[in-house]
Amino acid sequence: MPALALGTNRIFRFLLGNLGPLLAVYPSFSAPFPQPATIPAFVISELASRAVSGDPAARQQLAEFLISADPASPGYDHALAWLQSSASQNKPDAQFILGYLYEHGKSLPLDFSKAAENYRSSALQGYSPAETNLGDLYRRGSGVPRDAAISFHWYQLAAQHGNRSAQQNLGAFYYIGYATPVDYVEAANWFRASAEQGFAEGQNSLAYCYLKGMGVPRDNSLAAHWARLAAEQGHPRSEALLAYLYEHGQGLPLDYVSAYAWYSREVAAGDHSDVDRLKALSQMMTRKQLDAANALVSAPTLALRPGSPPSAHILSPILDAPSPPRARPAYPYRWQGTVSQAERFPFLLVRGG
Repeated sequence: MPALALGTNRIFRFLLGNLGPLLAVYPSFSAPFPQPATIPAFVISELASRAVSGDPAARQQLAEFLISADPASPGYDHALAWLQSSASQNKPDAQFILGYLYEHGKSLPLDFSKAAENYRSSALQGYSPAETNLGDLYRRGSGVPRDAAISFHWYQLAAQHGNRSAQQNLGAFYYIGYATPVDYVEAANWFRASAEQGFAEGQNSLAYCYLKGMGVPRDNSLAAHWARLAAEQGHPRSEALLAYLYEHGQGLPLDYVSAYAWYSREVAAGDHSDVDRLKALSQMMTRKQLDAANALVSAPTLALRPGSPPSAHILSPILDAPSPPRARPAYPYRWQGTVSQAERFPFLLVRGG
C-alpha cells in the first residue's frame, strides 16, 4: 500500500499557535492529598502547625491546598494566614505561592505588582519557580515594565537551577532569537535538559529539532523517540508528529494502524487539525486494520505494535557546530497558559501554575 501523498510542511501546522503566558511549574507536590472539599478544617490546622515547625511535606500540602481548593473551603483562611506569616519570614516557597495567588487573583485581589514583589523576594533566594514566573511577568509587562532582556535573565537563572519549564522557555528564546541571537544548538541543549526531566513540551521541542536537524543532526529515529515520550503523556502535537512518522515510515516502520491510532488520540485530546488525515487513512485501510487501530485507541496505553521497535534510548550528542543560518523555520512551539490568549506569537512557551 503506497504511502499517502502529503506535503512535508503540513505536519507542522500544529507548530503554530497562540501566545499565552509562560507557565512556570509551581512546586511539585509528591505527597497524595485528598480532594480539597473533603479536608476538614482541623486537618488544615494540624498541617499549619507542622508547617510552622518546618515540616516540608506539610508546607507542600498546604501550598497545594491554597492553589487547588475553593477559597470558601473550611480551613482556607487558616492556611492563607499561615502562608502570609511564612512569607513575611522570608520563606521563598511561601513568597512564591503568595505571588501566585496575587497573580491569579485567587483569595486575594488580582495584583500583578504584588505578584512581582513576592516572586522577586523568592527569586532572589534562588527559588526557580519564582524566577520563572518573574521572567514571565517581565515578558508580558505585568506589574513590571516589559523587558525582554530581564525576562531572559530570570529564565536563564531558573534554567540553570534546573527548572524544566524555564529550560524549555530559554530554549524557545534561543530558537527564535528573542532577547538573544538565534542559536539552534543552544536551543536544542536547553530543550534536551527539559526533555530529560520528562517534560512533554521539552520532549516535543527536541523531537522537532531532530526532525528538522535544527541544532542537532537530523535523525528521524530520535525524533520518533522524543515524540513518543511526549505523546505518551498526552501531548497532542507530539501525538500528531508520531502519527505522521508512522504514516510516512520516517524513523519508524510504515504503519497505518499506528498512524491512525495516534491521529485519533490527537483528535480526542481536542486538536481537530488531522480529522482529514483520519478520513483519508480510513479510506485506504482494511476493516481489519481499522478494528486494530480502534482497539489501540481504546487501550489504556498505546503500546508498540508487534514488529515496531521501541524508540532508541541512545541520545546523539549536540553538535558543537556554528549555529544554522538565521532563517526562521516553522515554529514547533506555542505559548501555553490559562490567562490571556489575545496576544499572538509564532510559538508557545510554557507556564504551569
